[in-house]
Amino acid sequence: MTTLDGVWSAEDTTPEAIASALRGLLRERHLEDDAFAPARVLNLVAVVDASYRGEVLNRLDRIDRYHPSRTVVCSVEPGRTTIDAWATMACDVPTAPGALALCRERVEIEVGEGDVADLGAIVDPVLVSDLQTVVWAPHQHAEAIEALLGVAGVALVDSLDEPDVRGALERVRVLAERAYVVDLAWVRGTPWRERIAAAFDPPPRRAGLRRIRRVAVRHRAGAEVSAMLLVGWLGSEFGYDRAASIIEHPKELLKRPDSEKPYP
Repeated sequence: MTTLDGVWSAEDTTPEAIASALRGLLRERHLEDDAFAPARVLNLVAVVDASYRGEVLNRLDRIDRYHPSRTVVCSVEPGRTTIDAWATMACDVPTAPGALALCRERVEIEVGEGDVADLGAIVDPVLVSDLQTVVWAPHQHAEAIEALLGVAGVALVDSLDEPDVRGALERVRVLAERAYVVDLAWVRGTPWRERIAAAFDPPPRRAGLRRIRRVAVRHRAGAEVSAMLLVGWLGSEFGYDRAASIIEHPKELLKRPDSEKPYP
């Protein structure tokens, strides 16, 4: 599809200047044709290592095709002392009189490690105020998610990236007290949960649930978190007292590290 691109960039800039530039890009598109309309269902803020920026942008391109957003990519570069930024607005060419032409917005902000704690203030002016904001930090920038929780209602995490199973689950539990958490490790397990549930969906088979005496959960190396999330789901379905007696998996992982209670 043919597109028209608007581009802005600046070195040593400010969040307010970036927000003003975005408004200017949209104003330019409207002056060309009032059919142009930004395609946004949410704000997506991604915090990435500068060295992996290209890889993450490729992944975001695939996501944006189905879930258009105002995407803000914050690249963290060691030693950087200024904020550099550029914004793009790629708009489809109107195909017919009166037809809408959708525009996709992306902002890239280069910051230093010392700016991570202030990301909330840096990003806030750039966000669309009436949309939900999702924050994603694929390179374990936990402090970045912490800094952005004041402006983001949803935290996208991947517990498989964490080296410690207990630490990963505990981090999600604590994070869930302040934001809605989407764990990609949980999302990946959706097909397994659907298949297990479907096996007992026909009413004649449901009585078989009460006759289950042993469940074994096996997983590949490095997928312990996904296995434990499946164990947790089974525990919620069976009831934790029964689950602890029938599921073959380290029983201590059915409990929180700081208590005798199982994970919810």
